[in-house]
Amino acid sequence: MKFKPRSQVLGTPAAAPEEAAHYFLAKGRYETDVADVIVDLREGITGFTLVDVRDARSYEEAHLPGAVSLPSGQQHPSAPALSRENLLVLYCWGPACNGAAKAAARLAAQGYRVKEMLGGIEYWRKEGGQLEGTLGDQASMYWTLPPR
Repeated sequence: MKFKPRSQVLGTPAAAPEEAAHYFLAKGRYETDVADVIVDLREGITGFTLVDVRDARSYEEAHLPGAVSLPSGQQHPSAPALSRENLLVLYCWGPACNGAAKAAARLAAQGYRVKEMLGGIEYWRKEGGQLEGTLGDQASMYWTLPPR
C-alpha cells in the first residue's frame, strides 16, 4: 500500500474570489511596504510621517530619512508632535518584530491614522534604502538584548 501525501497548500480551501479581493484590498489600508515608501520619498511625495518605534539608541544609530523616534509608539512630554492629518507610517526592526503593529494599535486608539511598513528597517536596508544616524549602514541589522 502506497501512502499518498496530503497537500499542505490545498488542505484548506482557498477563499472565493470575491472574499479574496475584499481581504487583499483591506490589507492595503493597514500596510505599506519598503519599496512603496522608497519610491514616494524619491518622488518627494508628502502627506505621511515615518515613525521609528525602536528604542532611542537604535534610532540614533540608524533610521529612515526624516523619521521621528517614538519608542514603542508611546506618547510622552518629550515625544515629537505628531499630526492627526498626516498618515503615520510605523516601522520596527523587521518581519519578526511586532513593535510597529503594537504601536499602530496604540496610536490608532488615540485617533491617529496609521499604517505599518512591512519588512521594517531590515528590509529597508536590504532593498537599498538610505539611512540617517550616527552609524548608518554600520549599525546593527537586528535588535539585541542590552547588557546588564
